[in-house]
Amino acid sequence: MSDKIGQIIKKMEDCNVKFVRLQFVDIHGTPKNMAVPLLRPDQIEDIIEEGLLFDGSSVSGFVDINDSDLILKPDPDTFSTLPWRPDERGTCRFICDVYWPDGKKPFEGDPRYVLRNALEKVRKQGYEYNVGPEPEFFIIDQDEEGNIIPHDNGAYFDVEPVDQGTDFRRKLVMDLEALEFDIEVSHHEVAPGQHEIDFKFDKALKTADAVITFKQAIKAIVDNMGYYVTFMPKPFFGENGSGMHINQSLFKNGENIFYDPDTETQLSQEALHFTGGLLKHSKALAAVCAPTVNSYKRLVPGYEAPVYVAYGLKNRSTLIRIPASRGKRTRVELRMPDPSCNPYLAFAAVLEAGMDGLKNKIDPGEPTEIDVFGKSMDELSQMGIDVLPSSLWEAYHALEADEVVKSSLGNHVFENFMKLKHKEWDDYRVQVFQYELDRYLSI
Repeated sequence: MSDKIGQIIKKMEDCNVKFVRLQFVDIHGTPKNMAVPLLRPDQIEDIIEEGLLFDGSSVSGFVDINDSDLILKPDPDTFSTLPWRPDERGTCRFICDVYWPDGKKPFEGDPRYVLRNALEKVRKQGYEYNVGPEPEFFIIDQDEEGNIIPHDNGAYFDVEPVDQGTDFRRKLVMDLEALEFDIEVSHHEVAPGQHEIDFKFDKALKTADAVITFKQAIKAIVDNMGYYVTFMPKPFFGENGSGMHINQSLFKNGENIFYDPDTETQLSQEALHFTGGLLKHSKALAAVCAPTVNSYKRLVPGYEAPVYVAYGLKNRSTLIRIPASRGKRTRVELRMPDPSCNPYLAFAAVLEAGMDGLKNKIDPGEPTEIDVFGKSMDELSQMGIDVLPSSLWEAYHALEADEVVKSSLGNHVFENFMKLKHKEWDDYRVQVFQYELDRYLSI
């Protein structure tokens, strides 16, 4: 028995753990799990070493029914108890990697494997990829007629009593810290009922795991308080949507290679080339980072949406901004992703796009330092500023044409992802909405 497993067993005994959840995600990033009841804590050693067989054909984007057996293998580094579950005969959780039945070959359709694979490529080049996400979400309620409504009328940085989310965020932060999150800040966001809780950047795989845990924990905790949380990008017409900006940096030998104190901006050529890669592949990245029909209700001009393919220093109106922090905190912030994305696939695709910029020394051009929100499309065109796809249909066609972003997903995930996105678009486009009835019924 390894020291790590011994420590886990000791903690399980101390916490009187009865149930072990083995968690993974499907192709959409939706958490799935199986709960194993334990007779004794040392059973977990066999589960970690041998894994647990499950039906992969029942999971979206995995395997067909005629080749359905897959194995879950817990990652010991992801052990945690679940603070929203009862303390008595409690529950712990491991995030798992998915393998073929031999237990040795990773399953290429596992989103966590996709990110592991991308990270291994850059590790061989001596790099470490760090990510700090900024997921936004809405706490919602229902009116007397059962319609969903924001739980308050607060706005950006408001305080109580206008901000009715103070106690929610306090509870959320404390429970997230119990899950070993390093919370940096929490506050009310722009829209009524909208909130943001940011946690410190970390290695990309750990951060992707954290995003899944973050979403699951917040939904469970707020549900216990009698409300509902949604990470839907645009739940309310006329209000800002929810994004999940991705702050990223590359480290080599413990140093942030995006930082260069000897340049005017203190940005390295690597930072600029990485940015160039993100800009070049931004339209294809949209399909992975803003992957739903609803994502493109957020990505429209007029709601502080990052739809303009340009970068700026401190400029929040461009697709990419490079915040003022320097040294180890130098980072490139991609502002188009939203919290409906699968973080494993999103981080892998974004990393590959940025690394393509490094490899081919893609020049991002001069930074855009004007407020592009105030410019017309003709003015933007004259400035050479393009826009992101305006629909899922445009985005997935851009993905089909982009070999770099396609290859980041691997053949299995790409093919299944595209099947699901085609179906999602087809399901959407044949619907008849109330807007159409109100506008056209009298024709």
